[in-house]
Amino acid sequence: MSTANPTVPSPRGAFATARRNTVDRIGDPTLKVLAAAASALAVVVILAIAYKVFDGSDSAFSKFGLGFLTAKIWNPVTNQFGAASFIYGTVVTSAIAMLFVAPLSVAIAIYLTELAPRRIRRPVATLIDLLAAIPSVIIGLWGILVMAPFMENHLEPALHSVLGWIPLFGGSPSPYGLLPAIAVLTIMAVPIVSAIAREVFETVPGDLKEAAYALGATRWEMTRMVILPIARPGIVGASILGLGRALGEAIAVTQVIGGAVAINASLFQPGDTLASRIASQFQSASGPLFTSSLFYLAAILLVISLIVNIGARLIVRRGITA
Repeated sequence: MSTANPTVPSPRGAFATARRNTVDRIGDPTLKVLAAAASALAVVVILAIAYKVFDGSDSAFSKFGLGFLTAKIWNPVTNQFGAASFIYGTVVTSAIAMLFVAPLSVAIAIYLTELAPRRIRRPVATLIDLLAAIPSVIIGLWGILVMAPFMENHLEPALHSVLGWIPLFGGSPSPYGLLPAIAVLTIMAVPIVSAIAREVFETVPGDLKEAAYALGATRWEMTRMVILPIARPGIVGASILGLGRALGEAIAVTQVIGGAVAINASLFQPGDTLASRIASQFQSASGPLFTSSLFYLAAILLVISLIVNIGARLIVRRGITA
């Protein structure tokens, strides 16, 4: 009669197990501490930026108060400053750009995830992603040399001849203005929004798509009833990121918008934005009130970005719980 010999763990295996348990016991709290430190660092950086911006704007806020938001004059010579024209330019260019960015990005994402042949899907996606890596100053330079003359000589006259009765398309064509800035912002935001939307679409379960096809749905019906509802929070989040890029873009916009302190209904006329004005004049600002007024513009831009992000959070949360 044979008896089974109990398996005796080798010393090496026992040592490895003990060492692994020790590493695990140390690794868990270490990971927790590092993750918490990274989160705290991000919060500290945000608070430090906000503190510096609002502290720098204290002098201008004390002198102009909230009337700074509605004043249209920006004259460093007489120390008269107001942000109304820059707020107008920022809101108009960013909002109209997003009217193009959102549908274009969603269409690109749908094409690359559902319609494009496999052999061209990755090359096209890579090229679109590379568009986001092009420095903004290069896009602005291209806007000056190529896009602006095309708009002045072809696009703006065509829009004026057809839609000139609308104030947005009134006035004389110009190579610098709100419309070129809108085009530049659209080009710069589309790659970001489309890349995120593409990733969101790829997370939609394939079983749901197959079930829709099994019920007789066409590709468009499957996209409309399955992909878009599930991906809606992600699309909103991607659009908000694109809007943030549009609100904060400075260099490329500065090169094509014209830098005028004016509120014009026509998109053909020059204007300016908050970020563009800060970028173009901060280094040359003379006098504490001038510098503080630029900080005030930065504070306004920071508040607008905060409001936009809070609104996006509420929209996404409502979309998820609906």
